[in-house]
Amino acid sequence: MSANVSKKDAAKTRTGGFPIGFRRMGFEWHKDLKALLAWAGEQGLGVIDLGRDADQAAAIAVKSGIRPGSVDLLKWQEMISPDKAVRKDAVERNSAYIKACAASGPMNHFLVMLPEKPELKRSENFGYMVESFGQLAPVLEGHQAKIVIEGWPGPGALCCTPEGYGAFFKECPSTAMGVNYDPSHLLRMGIDPLRFLREFVSRVHHVHGKDTELIEEGLYRYGNFQEATFGKGHGWGAMHWRYAIPGHGAVRWVEIFRILAEAGYQGAVSIELEDENFCGTPGGEKAGILHARDFLQSC
Repeated sequence: MSANVSKKDAAKTRTGGFPIGFRRMGFEWHKDLKALLAWAGEQGLGVIDLGRDADQAAAIAVKSGIRPGSVDLLKWQEMISPDKAVRKDAVERNSAYIKACAASGPMNHFLVMLPEKPELKRSENFGYMVESFGQLAPVLEGHQAKIVIEGWPGPGALCCTPEGYGAFFKECPSTAMGVNYDPSHLLRMGIDPLRFLREFVSRVHHVHGKDTELIEEGLYRYGNFQEATFGKGHGWGAMHWRYAIPGHGAVRWVEIFRILAEAGYQGAVSIELEDENFCGTPGGEKAGILHARDFLQSC
């Protein structure tokens, strides 16, 4: 990281020495990129996950000394469209975007595998996904870029579980296809995040620092199948779980970092702030990121 932003030593995890950063969210104070990068440097946060404007923003970040941890792929759902023309256009536009972003160095391209029409059979949407990303693979490989898939279980999402990820990597074996490892999603689905990591660690190119608190009383009172009739759920969550900053949930971060270190992981850990206890004001959001940073440094 360049000296002009490094007012604080770069934050790293105790286990593995992985750089700590954060994801640029939709918060109002995140919209001024130059001010955001200056704040990040002052806090020792040397990595930032950018949005879909990364063809412009990545160069600004690199110039300021902040490393892009990931950039959002330009087109998501269009890549998994039943319309062949829509898929073709998405591949072409994503290809051009990957090339533009590569001018600032090799990039991880973040997305969730959400189909355009989740009401279609999952197997049908899976076929569209394999076709589109198979066509995108040579472009990624040619620019040392990676796809990093987050397992958010949104409407019809195709890569959230070990079944989905495993099937996709079997059909799209290119090493450009990878995982954005976020244990918070696995925990709330009831999937062991450590077992998942051991199975897919060779595909992990980026990590999100986000946790999940499992709420036992909520699970007993409301279950995990029906919506509550009268109860009020949690922000960034449901009745029996909520997303939280690292250290405020059930994730075993030291073990995660040990597995990553043993596998030779070379990436970063980016805090993704989706915690009802901190979100809502700039002061609270900054505090949430910094509390998460301090905890991850101790792990």
